[in-house]
Amino acid sequence: MPDPLHPFLPYDLQSLPDLLRTARDAPREALRAGLVAYLQRLGAPKASLEAAEQLAHPNSRVVVSGQQAGLLTGPAYTFYKAHAALKLARAYTSLEQPVVPVFWVASQDHDTDEIRSVELLDFEERIHRLELPLPPAHPAGRIPFAPYFAQVCNLLRSFNGYPEVRERICRAMLGNWSYSEVFARLMLEFLGPYGLVVFDPMAKELAPLFVPALEREIANPLASSEAINRTAQAMKQAGLEPALGRGEAATNLFLEGSDGVRRLLRFREGRFDDGLERYSPADLRALLAHDPARLTPAAGLRPVLQDTVLPTAGFVVGPGELKYVAELGGVYALHGLQPPAVIRRMGVTLLEPPIERILQKYGLEAWAFQADPEGAFKAALARQDARVQALQAHLRRIEAEFEQMQALLADPTLSRPRHRAQVRIQHELKRLERKILDNALHQENTLGAQFARLQRHLAPRAPQERVYPFLMYLLKHGERVLDRLLELPATGNHTLSLS
Repeated sequence: MPDPLHPFLPYDLQSLPDLLRTARDAPREALRAGLVAYLQRLGAPKASLEAAEQLAHPNSRVVVSGQQAGLLTGPAYTFYKAHAALKLARAYTSLEQPVVPVFWVASQDHDTDEIRSVELLDFEERIHRLELPLPPAHPAGRIPFAPYFAQVCNLLRSFNGYPEVRERICRAMLGNWSYSEVFARLMLEFLGPYGLVVFDPMAKELAPLFVPALEREIANPLASSEAINRTAQAMKQAGLEPALGRGEAATNLFLEGSDGVRRLLRFREGRFDDGLERYSPADLRALLAHDPARLTPAAGLRPVLQDTVLPTAGFVVGPGELKYVAELGGVYALHGLQPPAVIRRMGVTLLEPPIERILQKYGLEAWAFQADPEGAFKAALARQDARVQALQAHLRRIEAEFEQMQALLADPTLSRPRHRAQVRIQHELKRLERKILDNALHQENTLGAQFARLQRHLAPRAPQERVYPFLMYLLKHGERVLDRLLELPATGNHTLSLS
């Protein structure tokens, strides 16, 4: 089945084998050397280092995914993205053509509100929440983690769980690391032994690799924005809603100021400005030569810059990313690149034993519950509640009676009044059914408590995978959770029983 964004998203999972066979230039030796040095500095395990070494192979390719550097690795879908990249790389790798799983740490992102907090749900179903006072608008790669170390480890101690998992987490966070480096070390701690390679574009070993692509943007700073806007207009004409649009004079570049704040660059009359200062193209080139990590891409350029450095064949994304990557075909062309296969990440709902029992009791499916908690639970109740079943039986009898009355009310002038009477009765009985279900759902009884438990575990403000970190389940249930995750397919939505 074609992707709903086709032709704006030309390659998907089915295209991956062909794209793996297509020649792909990349600075392989510089990439390998930079990655190995970066990974060694972070204390990466042997399997991760060996995978990075494979990038020196002239036919090597990459399946890449990535995410913001969230606290305790952020929402669980971070692990699901990484697992998808691992699984796909393993499926296609060979001696003649190594395929390396890479996880891009979005260290350049400056939306600190999205990475500063975490929620953990313990065995007693108490919420442990921590929100760190991160400096606003600073890239995660520049924020020291050490001032927050004690708070985070104290949170883990109050949460309890498997002490060996807690110690591994705290050990990975300990040291003079940046916020994004702590994220990377945690990913390496748990997924590095399976061959995952993490990549931080702000790392001193890796930032210089982006200089050629950034210099192309400086030379023609509005071309990529214009390409995005052209595609956005074409999508609108095709009846699709674009996710990206570039404003007047907006480039796809951000500059980290001397105050540490990351600001968008605009280009007018031959000069760049960030709202505070103005810069010539020569100024920015000089800055690149001195500290290339200060000039960073906007969302409309980031995947393209990623693929100027990595020999990417597959790109694992979430549903939101899927929409904006569809607008980047013109930007890829500006950099002389063919877009990779864009693959929607897997989804997972973890079912702890009490929750699995409640779902089974009511005949509920976990993904359906997350999509509409109240609606799904009421539908299940309606199938089991004797009062609702009796009401529905009465309604069926009333509808049958109205059908019989139709012969008695043959006069055409009575047809509409008869229909209005039938609709009114149906409406009132349905309203009564809703009242019964509302009352049952919100009473302080076993049924109401079970609905509340399902919500806490499966849909706390959003689907489970977007709220709780995967490390929470490792803390509660040990490493068997990771073992079971690694058995799942790379794509599709899955439930994972922890019974």
